[in-house]
Amino acid sequence: QVQLVESGGGLVQAGGSLRLSCAASRSIFSIYAVGWYRQAPGKQRELVAGITSGGSTNYADSVKGRFTISRENAKSTVYLQMNSLKLEDTAVYYCNAKYGSASYWGQGTQVTVSS
Repeated sequence: QVQLVESGGGLVQAGGSLRLSCAASRSIFSIYAVGWYRQAPGKQRELVAGITSGGSTNYADSVKGRFTISRENAKSTVYLQMNSLKLEDTAVYYCNAKYGSASYWGQGTQVTVSS
């Protein structure tokens, strides 16, 4: 079992930045592939960015060039650096960790971008 705790969300003006953190409860977190997802009101949850255990990354087209996912295995933490935030980035952001058939979700952190 892995517990995930997201933090770093908040209210920010358009064009601003936030860094989200996803902290895991287990030191073997390094073997997990991790993804950041988001869900806006009335919309489906979508993948924003992902990082494999080997450090390969992928991004949704809507955030390429603005968001960066990274991991610090020594701290069992994955980050999502979000720059040049737009109104449409407003959503609850969730962290997901996968290994084999196991999949774990955090509770989510709210990101609100204002004009």
